[in-house]
Amino acid sequence: MSEIQNKPHHVTKRDVFDDLGFSGAEAASLRVKSRILSALLECIRKRRYTQAQLVQILDDYQPNISNLLNGKISKMSIEKLLHYGERLNLHAEITMKPRSTRSGKSRVA
Repeated sequence: MSEIQNKPHHVTKRDVFDDLGFSGAEAASLRVKSRILSALLECIRKRRYTQAQLVQILDDYQPNISNLLNGKISKMSIEKLLHYGERLNLHAEITMKPRSTRSGKSRVA
């Protein structure tokens, strides 16, 4: 393999959602959704819930649980994800802070 093939094709300097062309509000929403989703999936993995168990626990339809487990956050609202967290007895806390103005610095939602 040549060295050129091993080099990254694109290095993100900011947030991946920003780099993909989402508006500021869309990128912020996706960042929040992805963090909530990560926490939910970690909880589900640790507790070893099956999809059938989650249908009962989360009080939702199987296709919605499948979307959750497959990470299809575009099909879920932040409110729905927070509802799932509540049903799993997880505590939600949202912090907002000023963005860093220095270039190359990562931003946190």
